[in-house]
Amino acid sequence: MELSAPLLLVIIGLSSLVAQWLAWLLRLPAILPLLVFGILLGPVGHVLQPDALFGALLFPLVSLSVAIILFEGALTLRFDEIRGLGKVVRNLVTIGMFITFLAIGLTCWLLLDFPPELAALVGAVTVVTGPTVIAPLMRVVRPNKAINQILRWEGIVIDPVGAIFTLLVFEFIVLQQKAESLTHLFWTFGLTVVVGTVGGALFGWLMGVALKRVWLPGYLQNFAVLAVTLTAFGASNAIADESGLLTVTVMGIWLANMRDVDLSEIIAFKEELSALLISALFIILAARLDLGALLAMGWPLLGLLLVVQFIARPLCIALSTWGSSLSWRDKLLLSWISPRGIVAAAVSSLFALTLEKTGYEGASRLVTVVFAVIIGTVVLQSLTSSFLARALRVQQREPRGILIIGANSVARALAAALQKLDLPVLVTDSSWEYYRLARMEGIPAYYGNAWSDHAENFLDLSETAQVLALSPNRHQNALAVYHFSHIFGNNNVAAIRSGAALKGRRDSESPRFRRHEVLFSQEHTYARLSSLLAKGGVIKATGLNENFGWEEYLEKNQNALLLFVQDEQGKLKIGDGQPPALPCTVIALVQNESSASSGD
Repeated sequence: MELSAPLLLVIIGLSSLVAQWLAWLLRLPAILPLLVFGILLGPVGHVLQPDALFGALLFPLVSLSVAIILFEGALTLRFDEIRGLGKVVRNLVTIGMFITFLAIGLTCWLLLDFPPELAALVGAVTVVTGPTVIAPLMRVVRPNKAINQILRWEGIVIDPVGAIFTLLVFEFIVLQQKAESLTHLFWTFGLTVVVGTVGGALFGWLMGVALKRVWLPGYLQNFAVLAVTLTAFGASNAIADESGLLTVTVMGIWLANMRDVDLSEIIAFKEELSALLISALFIILAARLDLGALLAMGWPLLGLLLVVQFIARPLCIALSTWGSSLSWRDKLLLSWISPRGIVAAAVSSLFALTLEKTGYEGASRLVTVVFAVIIGTVVLQSLTSSFLARALRVQQREPRGILIIGANSVARALAAALQKLDLPVLVTDSSWEYYRLARMEGIPAYYGNAWSDHAENFLDLSETAQVLALSPNRHQNALAVYHFSHIFGNNNVAAIRSGAALKGRRDSESPRFRRHEVLFSQEHTYARLSSLLAKGGVIKATGLNENFGWEEYLEKNQNALLLFVQDEQGKLKIGDGQPPALPCTVIALVQNESSASSGD
């Protein structure tokens, strides 16, 4: 029975949701369940046939979606962050990227018998890894800090840098088909690059000025950025063919590096929109996959996967890490981990559609090979990287770090005390003022919501063992509890009591959340601790032993409020008011005489 178009659209949306939920539940890169759903709906079940469903709208749908995805990725590329990166990461996104491009491109040409242009395009598309596949993998593998930082920043930076490189390769190939002579080719290519670069800078500057001078009300800013992005894409393509994607990428980079432009709300909106587009788009693209063509490539395709895993990546790492202080074990794990992501799939599908429109024979093979590389790298590396890290002894020791939700006065005072115990501490807050104060006090901090998509890619949780929700906002604490209890387990996530819940807020009153409101004793609410600190109280860590035990401590600090106990093994436990087992270290809020005498 043939399903109606509205029902098929509903199926795509529902499948996207279920796939993302399964990825969250199983702690897998979202690309895997999305791929499975797309293949089941398309080539296996024949339920979804995108070409028949969308018809002539398929190409503009894919091209506009890719434009938004590339723009959102470009918003993360800040030049000051690149300058602060180590030499290895800079080498990976320059020399290493070019080496990967050459190795994969030559293999496609020699082994798969691809035309040189198509082989070069495969090589260019598959240089991009991306944070959406790296971040979930790092949480499972837990490599040492050097490896973790290198892989994370490579994925973040190579997303827009690799996209620009790929666009330039693609535009050169497409324009080569239309060029009447070599002179005409270079003139047309130069025009495309100039239009894309200048147009992106111009639209980025205009949008930045509009945001900085508040020409738009707050509720229209996200919509305006989206509309201007699509306008820039369309206008650029109208002036010079195939320059639109370069325009939106440059526009995103320009906006990201403009001073005094607050992009936090825009980035959050674009992340949500990109998540929606990526999910639906990937299912649509996977449904177009020709499994017969994939299997027909046979051994040569397997040979390409072996080159990608055992030649291209190790060669990239060897040259990029030359002269670095990394050990051979570090280099070996870096050589193993380089999964390809959704950007490669989306861009390759768009390029294939464009080439098909121009009459290029065999353009569909581009998608087949790229999807094979994505499947091979993600599945193989997801299953084996953790084992390899343990075997190489480059996996981090048992995590001891504390993630604190909130950078308010209570959170900062507690973080400073925990730092003195040599515990890795990270505070997060969406208030710029609190974030700034934490940084000024020498406390590592993340600006934004710790459960956002941006945090998923940028927030390093590899050293985190416990999460403490210390926000005065009960709803914020509840969101943190729901998000992190799945990642770290219910016993490692706790929230402070923020006072009585607001009437009608069932989320804050849910039994599941109340079970997590266990930080300190019943009377130790956020308001009380904040008040005591404002009156001169301090949070201090004190070691106890047989000679100076709990009773002696209380005699000296009669008004101390016990917060945490660190046992002999270094494990941090919430204070329950009972005398701690010795030896240990107690973390308590010690009141001064004035605050104690006032009855607080």
